[in-house]
Amino acid sequence: MVATAVRWHGELAPGHERRDGTLYVGGVRVDELASVYGTPALILDGHVLDATISEFIEAAVRHNFDVAYAGKAFLLIELVRLLAQTPLQLDVCSLGELITAERGGMPAHRMTLHGCAKTEDELAAAAAGRVGRTVIDNLDELAALAAAGARIPLLLRINTGVEAHTHAFVQTAGDATKFGIAERDFATAAGILGSHPQLQFLGLHSHIGSQIYETGAFLANVHRLFGAAARFASWNLPVRELIVGGGFGVQTGPDADTQLDIAGLLNAIAQETGERARTLGIPLPRIGIEPGRAIIAPAGTSLYRVMTKKRQASRTFVVVDGGIADNPRPALYDAYHHAILASRTSDEEGERVIVCGRSCENDRLTEAILPRDVRAGDFLAVCTTGAYTYSMASNYNRFSKPAVVYAKDGSHRLLARRETIEDVVRNDVDV
Repeated sequence: MVATAVRWHGELAPGHERRDGTLYVGGVRVDELASVYGTPALILDGHVLDATISEFIEAAVRHNFDVAYAGKAFLLIELVRLLAQTPLQLDVCSLGELITAERGGMPAHRMTLHGCAKTEDELAAAAAGRVGRTVIDNLDELAALAAAGARIPLLLRINTGVEAHTHAFVQTAGDATKFGIAERDFATAAGILGSHPQLQFLGLHSHIGSQIYETGAFLANVHRLFGAAARFASWNLPVRELIVGGGFGVQTGPDADTQLDIAGLLNAIAQETGERARTLGIPLPRIGIEPGRAIIAPAGTSLYRVMTKKRQASRTFVVVDGGIADNPRPALYDAYHHAILASRTSDEEGERVIVCGRSCENDRLTEAILPRDVRAGDFLAVCTTGAYTYSMASNYNRFSKPAVVYAKDGSHRLLARRETIEDVVRNDVDV
């Protein structure tokens, strides 16, 4: 089952409601949000965020699973402060994310350092104990930490070869991806670990991709992880922890076909892990999952102002005041976002339009059914944008990054200020 606060209600995304025709997000009118913070703006609904966190925690507690939020999806100091008040752990994958987490008050023992090519500074942070554990992605990282001489709890990220049915650009296992240690290198990794006892081997990690809706892909990954665990156990390296990754699919529109039952999935993973441990005759490791998008995406709504509407030979375009600079996902891997008219309702018949941004690209944000009388000055809400929008935003065309706003129970506050033009040019050398 999906928590009520995370469900879609007709065309309305989780947390959205209409009163007198106007859309409310987090209990706040969109025109009020636009007036205070400008557009484009990313609005995070506090109730939806609470609900998604609770859904994962409640489903995981039944099986004694650990849950870590993958910070790469979206991370700000104020968000970390909110997360630190929950039971969630936190994954960081750069020095910037680590410093953000530290300033937000996340304790080191609740953090895991990821990254497929860690810098010297990032490895030094691991050696200094600024994170509770480190996930090693390649043999060079392992050798570097071995040379550091410090006691470092770690897991090995392995490539299980499971190719999930998702866009090729967000697959993170299989021959076509850069991530993880290949099976051919397992013995070498085990040799390094065996000869450097200060490297505290905790277990294995694997992540196979993003926006996955098929339970079978996750179970195939678990199956192969346990096969690898048995091999490491035979080398006197027992696996105490297995992190089976994230990538849990998020419902991006009213169509329930893209709905993933988190509790049902974790039940299936728990059953598979138990069976594999018994079959292989190894102790059952502690299981961890690391949702990022699945926690933050449903809480996010991007609010845009319509700049113009134009009809070409066979298509109608609605151009808004954002675009690829604040949401590159549709351009990168055809991500879908549901869009609705937010500032009012209309009795006009709907028509299919292309919602696009104002950059010097064909920056198609989404395709939507909008009333025929949509016009300049209207507000559009583009849904499920909490993940990989602000975190991937750029200053293309020297546009400034939008404000990020937290809305809950009719109140609202800033999480990140809108950039000014001076912010955009601050690093230019002007002599």
